[in-house]
Amino acid sequence: MAGREDRYAALDLGTNNCRLLIAVPAADGYRVVRSFARIVRLGAGLDRTGRLSEAAMDRAVAALAVCAERIAQSGAGRVRCVATEACRRAENGAAFLDRVRAEIGLELEVISPAEEARLACLGCHPLLEAGIADALIFDIGGGSTEIMRLRLDGGDEARLVDCQSLRHGVVTVAERCGPGADLDAYRAVAAEIRDLLAPFEARNGLADRVAAGAVQMLGTSGTVTTLSALHQGLSRYDRARVDASWLSRDDIYAASRRLAEMGLDGRAAHPCIGRQRADLVLAGCAILAGILRAWPVGRLRVADRGVRDGILRSLMAEAQ
Repeated sequence: MAGREDRYAALDLGTNNCRLLIAVPAADGYRVVRSFARIVRLGAGLDRTGRLSEAAMDRAVAALAVCAERIAQSGAGRVRCVATEACRRAENGAAFLDRVRAEIGLELEVISPAEEARLACLGCHPLLEAGIADALIFDIGGGSTEIMRLRLDGGDEARLVDCQSLRHGVVTVAERCGPGADLDAYRAVAAEIRDLLAPFEARNGLADRVAAGAVQMLGTSGTVTTLSALHQGLSRYDRARVDASWLSRDDIYAASRRLAEMGLDGRAAHPCIGRQRADLVLAGCAILAGILRAWPVGRLRVADRGVRDGILRSLMAEAQ
């Protein structure tokens, strides 16, 4: 086993998922030695009540206990654990963090939308093409969606120019639309997302550059990874085939239509979706459709990486 100083742990508790990566440095960045992910739906009902429910907190605590055990077993010497939108918004978010600290011993840091965007960019920017200086990255989460503009100024560096956080995530949109929502409801969400992005577009003036093919786009979320897996016809999810893959706009719309036509039971039975995400994936497609209405890029790069990867990269950079 690598020494304590060689192992790094990154934990991201979101509105829908609890994810952990444990890694060691490698020539090309880092090598993952252990990982964990569980759908906890911490933000279930949050839009309606303004609070984290007892059941949701219990699910999250159970998942976090597994993470704490694996971090301890790994001997990781550098650890960062963050929480995002659900804990930012909930009236009882601080009390939940106190419970986690008391019961498990984990210190969760509630990060701002700007820090969430920074970490997502840091995790994903190795997949950006060096020849196109302007880049848009989006992260469709459970409780929010982060939109980021980057400039690639040469070398391996990417500069965050602007970011916007929308209080629209797969959980919040799915709960608002309801389980029996038809496509018109999701089209309305897409139109709303496009309108909400108008101030970002006004600040950055990207539309003409997008039309000229001078802006690249990268998406990191369960929505885009699911669409990629579906487009490729995978019989089970394969990160190696999904991460760094490409989707055209036509691919995205065709896969989204297939998801809608499957129905809830069909999506639940699909090995790349499953019952826990069957009611959420169309909400993500609606958010993505709104982003593409604002900036109709020709193709999209898919990233199965994000905040956790950004944490690992930042921890390793600090240790140098």
